[in-house]
Amino acid sequence: MKELKRGEFFGSHYQKLDFKDITITDTEYTQSKVDWHFHENPYFTYLLQGKLYEANKKEEYYLETGSLLFHNWQDSHYNIKPKDYTRGFHIELNSAWFSKHHISSFDFEGSIKLNNPIIKSLMNQIFVETKINDNQSQVSIEFLMLDIFDKIEFQNTNKIRKKPSWVKKLNEILLETEKEYTLTQLSEKLAIHPVHLSREFHRYFGTTFGYYLRQLRLNKAIMLIFSNKFSMTEICYKCGFYDQSHFIATFKSFYNITPSYFLRQISIKS
Repeated sequence: MKELKRGEFFGSHYQKLDFKDITITDTEYTQSKVDWHFHENPYFTYLLQGKLYEANKKEEYYLETGSLLFHNWQDSHYNIKPKDYTRGFHIELNSAWFSKHHISSFDFEGSIKLNNPIIKSLMNQIFVETKINDNQSQVSIEFLMLDIFDKIEFQNTNKIRKKPSWVKKLNEILLETEKEYTLTQLSEKLAIHPVHLSREFHRYFGTTFGYYLRQLRLNKAIMLIFSNKFSMTEICYKCGFYDQSHFIATFKSFYNITPSYFLRQISIKS
């Protein structure tokens, strides 16, 4: 079985950044099938465009644009890519990085799929930093990675905690449906009081209700920008922003760039 060393991924790299303990690649997948293999270091795969099927010894994933996986050490797997154009963003971390930040390996084999919109938003910020790539980018990426692992730890700890039934139902509504809901509409669907929902939301989701919804909207907007199928005006309304200025201001408040600037950066395939 083939072992891929640091920075090795099957495909054609648009960009590859090597920091001391972190390697980041922006890659077009070019092979229809990649046989069983594993990577020297743990890494994240963030599917920016297209679709991908991935399977390891325990699980299989049908990945679409916006899917995010974390692969643990020695995760043996294989991939199948349809004919569509497919592009992935990888962040690889060596053992020294984990030791330096006192982060232990997770107690599992294989991969975990990350659906938390806050984690995806942090991944988007890292992607933006790689395109800026100035003297501050490495430090910024380091801090963002630590924040991601903090959110993963919260997510794993939260799984153990006994949760009321409305938490699972609410998570399914927010992650799996396209419809935009107000706090009042959600509380009616969940049969709980809006004040109770607002107060308890942070306990189970790690942030406020409004912040969580904004991240869902921005993540969707970024994936629609990547698709290059819609105008900024169309993306604005598809993602629940009431006008373009609101969309631009919200986007800029999180990523420090405008949606149009982001589009220009991702369109450069180099």
